Amino acid sequence: MSQPEQWTKVITAKKRLMDLHLRDVWIYRYLIKMFIKRDFVTQYKQTILGPLWYLVQPLITAFMYMFIFGKMAKVGTDGVPFILFYFAGTMLWTYFTSCLDSCSKTFTNNQNIFGKVYFPRLTSPIATCGFHIIKLLMQFALLAAIFLYSVFVQKVRINISWLALTFPLIVLWVGVLGGSMGLIISSLTTKYRDLNILLTFGIQLGMYATPVVYPLSELPPKFGWLAYANPMCAPIEFFRIAFYGAGHLDTSVIICSVCATFALAFFGLVLFTRNERNFVDVI
Repeated sequence: MSQPEQWTKVITAKKRLMDLHLRDVWIYRYLIKMFIKRDFVTQYKQTILGPLWYLVQPLITAFMYMFIFGKMAKVGTDGVPFILFYFAGTMLWTYFTSCLDSCSKTFTNNQNIFGKVYFPRLTSPIATCGFHIIKLLMQFALLAAIFLYSVFVQKVRINISWLALTFPLIVLWVGVLGGSMGLIISSLTTKYRDLNILLTFGIQLGMYATPVVYPLSELPPKFGWLAYANPMCAPIEFFRIAFYGAGHLDTSVIICSVCATFALAFFGLVLFTRNERNFVDVI
């Protein structure tokens, strides 16, 4: 007598608002590793410098900021050497915008594979953010080399604090913030494609509302509300305080940024999982 069939995995439609199926993401964690490897290989497979572009691009950008904002505009840096100040801001801002832009294109960039086989769709944006963490760590290694050169060769006095140990939390903070905003935008752009144009424009403007090329101490008092309205102000300024001992950041600004990050993550997950059910019909 034959044994009745027993299913090890049953796929059902999501019925509740909070049915996010986050456990499935852990089960398919091997797929996240495959996506990260795919992105790393395909992006620089036919380039001359390869992954060195991760270092060349922010370094050139930092030197450009040094000349324009440091030398010409005479914008203060709270006593931090120009290259360290601008490279740190560029590094974190690039990481944020990369997570935001890549996650916002999750459905459009993966529409072929999403329409053919089942797997937790959330693995794709998570893998994208993981790929950008690799780039960030390479840039951080270069920043550490510049930091050591400034301290031991140029004899620059930099007051690094124990808060530097929170660097992994800063990475998680910025990544979740950028990825969550990307999930929200990806869910909207399946119907409204012109939001991609608005996103590109918004990222360009957003940098000037973020202390990338200036410290918060240079922000006029009448624009102090920007530190609360822009959740990216807190992690960038906090990074400089932790590693350079320069700058000032109110605890209330940190709390607002963290709360906004959690709220955006929750809203982004709910909107993303609801939209993944019928994206094939509208994309």
